[in-house]
Amino acid sequence: MRRLGLLAAAGTIALVLGVAVPARALIVFDPNNYVQNVLTAARELQQINNQITSLQNEAQMLINQARNLANLPYSSLQQLQSSIQRTQQLLSQAQRIAYDVQQIDRAFSTSYAPVTGSQSSQLLVTNAQSRWQNTYAATQDALRVQAGIVGNLDTNRVQTSALVTSSQGASGALQATQAGNQILALSAQQLADLTAVMTAQGRAQSLEVAQRAAAQDQGREQLRRFLTPGQGYQSQDVRMFHQ
Repeated sequence: MRRLGLLAAAGTIALVLGVAVPARALIVFDPNNYVQNVLTAARELQQINNQITSLQNEAQMLINQARNLANLPYSSLQQLQSSIQRTQQLLSQAQRIAYDVQQIDRAFSTSYAPVTGSQSSQLLVTNAQSRWQNTYAATQDALRVQAGIVGNLDTNRVQTSALVTSSQGASGALQATQAGNQILALSAQQLADLTAVMTAQGRAQSLEVAQRAAAQDQGREQLRRFLTPGQGYQSQDVRMFHQ
């Protein structure tokens, strides 16, 4: 019996060895290799996410740069130039003694010059009439310039409102800068208008002062002639102003 059991066991071992599964058909699981593969895939995925984030940041930076470089859609340049041209035109239309150094020097060497004893009475009257006409024209010019400046006020109000609105709604640095520059240009134009008014008014006042000074000088000369013995006063017809 013992011999039969040994034979049976030997036959079983032989059978098992005879039908053994080939080694290439076995599935072998390596935990360490699996962990390394997972870590490698996670690192690669993180790198991809970082690249995506970097691309998104660059795209946003380009969008911001485009906004910063965008031009302001509103421009007040044409209106400002028109206002300045109107004021310059009014100043260039100055009558008689204009804003010209040579004209001023010529006038003060003739009609505003000190009276001499050799000048005739008719010349004194002619010079007095010329001085009055200069003052009259300068006063009219000053009023015209003032009227033109007042006409610019409504345009300036509209432009100021539009520029402030554009500045508040600026989407980038360039638009804000351009709006600020246009506001400064508008302020400069208003200062130029103020300078023009003061210049025109000062011209009228200066000519009025010069007229009074010349009239006093002429009055002294005429009084001297009236009181000079032997000469006496001789009446004559003269034309003054618009008569």
